[in-house]
Amino acid sequence: MAKSGRLTYIGHATVLVEQAGVRLLTDPLLHSGIGHMRRRVPLPELELLRDLDAVLISHPHADHLDVKSLRMLEHPGTVVAPRECAGLLRRAGMRDVVGLTPGERCDVGAVTIEAVRADHDGRRHPFGRELGAVGFIVEGPARVYFAGDTDLFDDMAKLAGRVDVALLPIWGWGPRLPAGHLNPETAARAVALIGPAVAVPIHWGTMRSVGAKGATDPHAPARAFADAVAATAPATEVRILAPGDSMPLAG
Repeated sequence: MAKSGRLTYIGHATVLVEQAGVRLLTDPLLHSGIGHMRRRVPLPELELLRDLDAVLISHPHADHLDVKSLRMLEHPGTVVAPRECAGLLRRAGMRDVVGLTPGERCDVGAVTIEAVRADHDGRRHPFGRELGAVGFIVEGPARVYFAGDTDLFDDMAKLAGRVDVALLPIWGWGPRLPAGHLNPETAARAVALIGPAVAVPIHWGTMRSVGAKGATDPHAPARAFADAVAATAPATEVRILAPGDSMPLAG
């Protein structure tokens, strides 16, 4: 790993964060489809995702806490998740689960992981019980905010001055977004509240709904986000990474 670190966008909400000798993977979704969603980009090379120090799970929805993907990783180490998700993960075979609520922290090697608020439905199933939804700040040489899934909320402004790189969801997998998600315009408003040096759009261009029109441009949400940030928060640089692309992570 380069001394300055690296971010690799695997696709959907899955990002490999490497810095200070620590390898973290967010919300792994690694196979060809789940439910009515199908992957529209090549599958990641699993060998590049071995030797992780921790996996971060933001909430229990099936495209973020995907048991099949967790097992594909063959990761025997730490899984950090909302506290209420710990039992679900242990039943799925994850042995070292660290459950956090917003404001709580844990150390993984030389980096510190803090759970922060997310405004999102944290139920595994529509009529199930609430299992929590969080974002994470990874504090190392660079401070990386992984938002998971969230809607816009005023308290995002409390992250101002704490984030160098923001990984923000900007879309989903179908033609419409339900409540509890950011779109390109509201994600740009989040950038204006947080004020990161760099914003990287995630949760776009990876999955499509079965039966969706093939002519739909998968890159349109990312371009719309970049345009909205240029108008709303011009001091922040937008780095668009297609699934599989990497960027240096300076510290």
